[in-house]
Amino acid sequence: MTYTKDTIIGDILDKDPSTAPYFLEIGMHCLGCPSSRGETIEQACMVHGTDVEALLAKLNAHASK
Repeated sequence: MTYTKDTIIGDILDKDPSTAPYFLEIGMHCLGCPSSRGETIEQACMVHGTDVEALLAKLNAHASK
């Protein structure tokens, strides 16, 4: 699977819980709350002041392993 800015975080975590550390490292510590699980990667990065492209690169590299 290739992740994009529009991928929903809850969908990523449901498919691959081992991605959680990538979200925790950007300060997204409430991964279980309904609003964070419904956010897109882009929305989460905007809220947490993180570079969306950098997070996407990490997630996609992880997914390709």
